[in-house]
Amino acid sequence: MLIVAMSFAGLVLLLLLLSVTVVPQQSAYIVERLGKYSRTLEAGFHVLFPLIDRVGYKFSFKEEVIDTPAQPCITKDNVTVHVDGLVYIKVNDPRLAAYGIANYRTAATQLAQTSLRSSIGKITLDKTFEERELINAEVVKAVDEAAMGWGVKVLRFEIKDIAPPESVKNAMEAQMTAEREKRAQIALAEGQKQSAINISEGLKQQAINISEGDKQRQINEAEGRSKQIELVAMATANGIRQVAEALGAEGGLTAANLRVAEQYVDAFGKMAKESTTMLIPQNMADVAGMIATAMQTIKKTG
Repeated sequence: MLIVAMSFAGLVLLLLLLSVTVVPQQSAYIVERLGKYSRTLEAGFHVLFPLIDRVGYKFSFKEEVIDTPAQPCITKDNVTVHVDGLVYIKVNDPRLAAYGIANYRTAATQLAQTSLRSSIGKITLDKTFEERELINAEVVKAVDEAAMGWGVKVLRFEIKDIAPPESVKNAMEAQMTAEREKRAQIALAEGQKQSAINISEGLKQQAINISEGDKQRQINEAEGRSKQIELVAMATANGIRQVAEALGAEGGLTAANLRVAEQYVDAFGKMAKESTTMLIPQNMADVAGMIATAMQTIKKTG
């Protein structure tokens, strides 16, 4: 009896241990009673009825990333490209995720691929590289509408890579090379044009500077000559004024007579030295007369 009692107690303890369930954070367990949905267990400690209740499904509320394999897609201009991507989903309703569909991950992946092919078929090859955001949005919209009945929320879809055929790649590379060469030639032509403009502007400015310098030089020379004439005139006027003042002073006329006579005699003396021919006035009295006439003129001027 002791052995039977101990065996029964051990069996009860084992059943109790098997009936205890701890649900982790951000998780949910679907409990079935005799094969039928009973309840959804959230995070925490729970006790089930042994042999009657069991955990049928376990779900995580964390965001999941599902890789969609590369698949061929035909663009609007009949070019085949291979496109792969990532689907980000999250379970919102564990009961629908358990009983609404057999495998929501596979379903989301397949539907994302189908929607992706449809979106790629609406645009040309060039647009597939430019309109990634639009394609992603269309795929998310299509998959999310279907996933509402699965208890799953599609958060976003991201295209990983778009691989065109090798022939198209070569053509695109050739086109890009041509575009780069075109831009390089345009840049070179613009540089040469700007260089020519800068040189012409420099020559123009140089000519203007030379002209301005020559103009300023002529102005300076004219002002110098004008100043020279003015100074000579002032000096001459001062000399005449001083001569006039000297003639008006006492003994001025006598000194002037003497000075004129000296210059007259000196002039004849130089002529006698420099020439073998001596010119003597016919009437020596004319010398005195000439001096008297000169002095008379000076008096009248004074």
